[in-house]
Amino acid sequence: MKKNVYEIVTEKIIGQLEQGVIPWRQPWINGGAVNWKTQKAYRGINAFLLEPGEYATFKQIQEAGGKVKKGASSHIVVFWKWIEKEDQESEKTETVPFLRYYRVFHIETQVEGLESKRDATTFDHDPIAEAEAIYKGYLNAPEFTFESGQAVYTPTFDRINVPPLHDFEMAEEFYSTLFHEMVHSTGHKKRLARPGVTTQRVAFGDEVYSKEELVAEMGAAMLCGVSGIDNSTIKNSASYIQSWLRSLKEDHRLVMQAAAQAQKASDYILGTPLA
Repeated sequence: MKKNVYEIVTEKIIGQLEQGVIPWRQPWINGGAVNWKTQKAYRGINAFLLEPGEYATFKQIQEAGGKVKKGASSHIVVFWKWIEKEDQESEKTETVPFLRYYRVFHIETQVEGLESKRDATTFDHDPIAEAEAIYKGYLNAPEFTFESGQAVYTPTFDRINVPPLHDFEMAEEFYSTLFHEMVHSTGHKKRLARPGVTTQRVAFGDEVYSKEELVAEMGAAMLCGVSGIDNSTIKNSASYIQSWLRSLKEDHRLVMQAAAQAQKASDYILGTPLA
């Protein structure tokens, strides 16, 4: 039986988790993954599916005079395509999103005859200062407190508390934690109104809770990537990995949906126009 896109993507993420690799907790200092032809960064779940570097389709490679190396395995890039679908009961036609994917190859490791279109990525800023700027630049932000003991976002009071910087061994851990709670706060009803935040009496471990936690994890990783913070320094316990494995195996749509919402959340914090 042919696998759908959700299953393909989820199996890839599960495979990484089973190897002890958490895709949304890796350093982004190499600039992330971009399309070779356009130099545009891949977004959403694609940012976690692809290793840093430039990618092109087989057709793009051929047209540019390049050649895919023998035995090279392609990588998938997912996207939404809007299609017209007729409602059998009302006989009305509606436009609905349909998840598709195409395949790409890594220019540096899988292709011959093509040159990189970008210089080696280096940050010409202080990542810690940039992370602070992201925090300070969050418009329509909740209240912030910095008291020891707990990192939490409380929707009722629209308030974030994160232990002060000196409570963390590394500044990267402080900002990654702060970004995690900031992403949660975008779910407030006066911002993006995500069910994981607006739903009352959400229980630990249920579907709504798991999805919201994944949104916060991925959104924090995206913000770490923008600032240049290495969030791979955060310790990952075996129980942490196992909890995500259970959640993803139970719901093949979880990772795709969470990544899309994480992208919206990080865009909101950065002041980027929402797609």
